[in-house]
Amino acid sequence: MSDLFSLAGRTAMVTGANTGLGQAMAVALAEAGADIVAVGRSAATDTEAGVRAAGRAFHFVQADLGQPNISGDVIAAAKAAAAAPDILVNNAGIIRRNDALDFTEEDWDAVMDVNLKTAFFLSQAAAREMVGKGAGKVINIASMLSFQGGVRVASYAAIKSGIAGLTRLLANEWAAKGINVNAIAPGYFWTNNTEALRADEARNKSILERIPAGRWGQPSDLGGAAVFLASAASNYVHGAILPVDGGWLAR
Repeated sequence: MSDLFSLAGRTAMVTGANTGLGQAMAVALAEAGADIVAVGRSAATDTEAGVRAAGRAFHFVQADLGQPNISGDVIAAAKAAAAAPDILVNNAGIIRRNDALDFTEEDWDAVMDVNLKTAFFLSQAAAREMVGKGAGKVINIASMLSFQGGVRVASYAAIKSGIAGLTRLLANEWAAKGINVNAIAPGYFWTNNTEALRADEARNKSILERIPAGRWGQPSDLGGAAVFLASAASNYVHGAILPVDGGWLAR
């Protein structure tokens, strides 16, 4: 049974892997046997240390994922390092908070470009390589806002609903090509993106009261889900959105 979850001989590309959820998933994938390609604007030094401690190779591709036409360059850089991805984790994301009445077009476009547009085009570029192998895994990072509306995060709520739809669309098109496309929907996790929520005493209290597990998620809580969706254990799983939320949606 353990072989079902082994990623030995695989290469996983993780965007936004320098901190938080991306870092935790990259290290978990490495511990399961995968070599790692981290993609982002800033060096992923701590992630590299975790990956190498697991005995796996590490490559870093520096890229601003908010720039146009970047996805092909990212895959080309990985191929040049003999690290074309068998697994892609679309984790990179930014968030902007403001009342919907005051939300700016600049903030809307910034979130759309990094979180949704690049997720599609990087998936497309990676899948063009995966098709030739007849196999591949794409894991998108959705959110509780793929199911709910949220407040004061108009563009983020829109893209997370978009990620859910994109996951299903790509699964429909690529399942017959041997490529699994699924998503993980984290609940409320202790990351930089949720710092403002945790700093708001009333908001923090209301969030914790709704989570049956009674705590914020830790980045390491995503590792098992990432390994499952990246491994042979999920070969007949297509278009799923897996909540990892401490029971939030069950409440």
